[in-house]
Amino acid sequence: MTARKPILEKISPEFGSSLRVKKHEAYIGENKPFWHFHPEVELVYVNKGQGKRHIGSHLSYFNNSQLLLIGANLPHNGFTDRLTINGSETLVQFRPEFLGEHFFDIPEMGSIKKLFERSKNGILFGVKTKLKLGKKIEKLAEKEGFKKILILLEVLHDLSKAEDYIILNADGFAFETEPQDSAKIDIIFKHVNANFKSHISLDEIADKVSMTVPAFCRYFKKVTGKTFTKLVNEYRVVHATKLLSESKMSITEVCFECGFNNFSHFNKLFKEFTGKSASKYRGELKMIVQ
Repeated sequence: MTARKPILEKISPEFGSSLRVKKHEAYIGENKPFWHFHPEVELVYVNKGQGKRHIGSHLSYFNNSQLLLIGANLPHNGFTDRLTINGSETLVQFRPEFLGEHFFDIPEMGSIKKLFERSKNGILFGVKTKLKLGKKIEKLAEKEGFKKILILLEVLHDLSKAEDYIILNADGFAFETEPQDSAKIDIIFKHVNANFKSHISLDEIADKVSMTVPAFCRYFKKVTGKTFTKLVNEYRVVHATKLLSESKMSITEVCFECGFNNFSHFNKLFKEFTGKSASKYRGELKMIVQ
C-alpha cells in the first residue's frame, strides 16, 4: 500500500526577488482549497476575514483576523471560507535559506532560527502581535529589493520575540511530505468539507478513494494520526464554533445543524475539542471585544 502524500506546490518568486509576496483585497472569487505543502516558509496575515484553517492535524475556525507562520513542508489546506467584503489577505513565502545557507546560523539570528523550528508545527499569533505587525506585513507588498528584505527581517525578529502565540500541532504529529503525489487526502477532505452535516459512512468514503474499509481505516490513521470519525466530528465542532459566534441559533439548533443527532454527544465532543461547554464558549465570545 502506498502512503498518501500531499501535493507539492511549486512557488516562483517574482523576477529579481528571493521571496514572494501576494496581497488579495476582499473576495477574489472561488478559491478551491487543496491539500498541499512546499519547502517555503509561509507567513499569512488575514485582515478582517473569516474561514477554517486546516494545518497539519489542526482544524479550527477564525473570525476577524489571523496571523500565522506555517513552516517548511507543513501540509495545509487553503482557507475554505471567503474573505469579508472589506478584508484582505497577505501571503509571504520564502525558503528558510533565502539569504544564504548559513545566514540564520549567526548568533544575532538565533531567535529567528528557533522561530523557523517552531513554525514546523504551525504558529498562531495573538491579538497584541497582530496589531503590532499587521500593517508592516501588508506594506511588504508595496516594497521592492533591499527595503523588502529589511522589513521582512524586522517582522521575523518581532515574531521570534513574541510571547502571545500558540503551537497548532502541539502533539508533534509529523505528516509524511515527500513529493510523490497522490490525490487521496485531498479527495477525502473535500468530501468531508462538503458533506459533514450528514452521515458519512466508512463504506462511502473508502469507495471515494477505491479502498476497502479496513485498508482505508489503517491508511487514514497512518497519514493523519487520527481516525476518520474523529476528523468528521472535528469538522462538525469547528462548524459549531462558527455558528455560535455568528448566528443567533440556539445551542440545540447548532447541534443538529452541524450533523450531530444527539445533544449530549455533541456537548461531550464540543468540550473535548474546545476545552469548554458550548454555552460557556458562547458566553465568553460575548465578553471578548477584539
